[in-house]
Amino acid sequence: MILIRAIGLMLLLLLGTLLPSNASEADLRAIIAKFAAAANFPAIEAVVRELAASGDPAVARPLAALAEGSLYVRKADSLVFVGKESGDGIELLDALTGEGSGEAAKADISKIKVNNTLRRVIRDALGTLTLGSKDPAVRIAAADTMFKTPDAANIEPLDTAIANESVASVKALLEQARAASILVSDGPEADKLAAIALIGARGDRDAVSLLTSVEASSEGAVKDAATAAISNINSTLALWDAGQNIWYGISLGSVLLLAAIGLAITFGVMGVINMAHGEMVMLGAYTTFVVQEVIRNSFPGLFDWSLVIALPLAFLVAALVGLVIERGLIRFLYGRPLETLLATWGVSLILQQAVRTMFGPTNQEVGNPSWMSGSFNIGQLAVTWNRLWILVFALGVFAVLLYVMKRTPWGLQMRAVTANRRMAASMGIRTPWVDALTFALGSGIAGIAGVALSQIDNVSPNLGRGYIIDSFMVVVFGGVGNLWGTLVGAFSLGIVNKFLEPYAGAVLGKIVVLVLIILFIQKRPRGLFALKGRSVEA
Repeated sequence: MILIRAIGLMLLLLLGTLLPSNASEADLRAIIAKFAAAANFPAIEAVVRELAASGDPAVARPLAALAEGSLYVRKADSLVFVGKESGDGIELLDALTGEGSGEAAKADISKIKVNNTLRRVIRDALGTLTLGSKDPAVRIAAADTMFKTPDAANIEPLDTAIANESVASVKALLEQARAASILVSDGPEADKLAAIALIGARGDRDAVSLLTSVEASSEGAVKDAATAAISNINSTLALWDAGQNIWYGISLGSVLLLAAIGLAITFGVMGVINMAHGEMVMLGAYTTFVVQEVIRNSFPGLFDWSLVIALPLAFLVAALVGLVIERGLIRFLYGRPLETLLATWGVSLILQQAVRTMFGPTNQEVGNPSWMSGSFNIGQLAVTWNRLWILVFALGVFAVLLYVMKRTPWGLQMRAVTANRRMAASMGIRTPWVDALTFALGSGIAGIAGVALSQIDNVSPNLGRGYIIDSFMVVVFGGVGNLWGTLVGAFSLGIVNKFLEPYAGAVLGKIVVLVLIILFIQKRPRGLFALKGRSVEA
């Protein structure tokens, strides 16, 4: 038993020499008591730094209270408390534990004053304290804060944190924060050159910002190294910016694909210029809004499933409205494209006004489920989850529609009607019902496009208006009625738009794209992928 106790004592002594220990409560209270005698801001700052140097998380409470202006000294005994206003007096809380310590009149206590410089020191001190947190995310946040606000005083606590860090990714961030602190210190030139090399390898805009300030305040080899590192980072960032524009273009292309794919079917099969197609998108978005309102009020636990529930409902609502429009109006106007344009334009105005009457003219709130919220980075490429899911969804809709068109009897009939309507009718295909169901299908797809667009755009009566022209451009550019042409056209126009916007602006960029499409159509009137058949070639 004695041997076991001796071994235990030796292990405790050994751990005591290897692990940093926090200061005792008595030592911390002695440091906090120095606030009472601090006569000016430099003296208060010295106490703050002494507390931070203790490394004890308990000092976060008094430091945070000081930053908020709620740290007080009781005049009677010069004890320091955290204070909260309570009626005419101040409720006093223990500076370390937060336990209640009675109340005091405002005349019996004095507030420890703080300025902006002290607040920055306190912020850095609190960041230093979080370096020892058990949560890696907290340590990462602390390292990031210390990198963006470097201070030579951070070098020593960072050295301790680096020595104790076991997570490689966190350790790398801590080393970068230490390098940033070295650059603002009076350290030797060799250390600063090594720090510049480490920060240069980080390769992001925060590194450029830090190195730019170092370049402006340094001379000789340090200045030259900072300049070279900035140049290298900017070259790398230019490539990442190009990749970011491509991603934005693909993201925009997925939205255009969703908005245009239904139009490609109706326009290709029936030759109907459907100006109410955007309103089908709008109906899908409002269906999503109604579903979310019902879930919020009655089944809040199902909110993350709201989009899954809204998808079939939006398809049915838009498809039924499309079927009514085709049976009640468009079937009397086949062969007269300009009249279908005017008629469907009138229908679009009626639908917009109906939605304004039911839901009001203002934007409606449609929330993002948790699985569509937030973002992540791939290198310097920022990717939002909602845009990524919309891309996956658009490609999924395209694949299902392609299967229907190529592998089902109904798809075969649609293709037959597209290729030669008279021959299809003579073979027993009921072309009027093919037209009706095809129009309903195109409208239904526009409805589920509205579900996706509700996650990235304002849900209002004017939602569809912003996509109808772009949808027609995609369909005409890709080839009327050709799904592959719609896919290629949507992503091509999306990428071209995003590369033109930084130079020409959003509006002028769209005008340039329109002009380019007009010039392209002059050379290829049938678009990128022209349909084959006697009827379409006639």
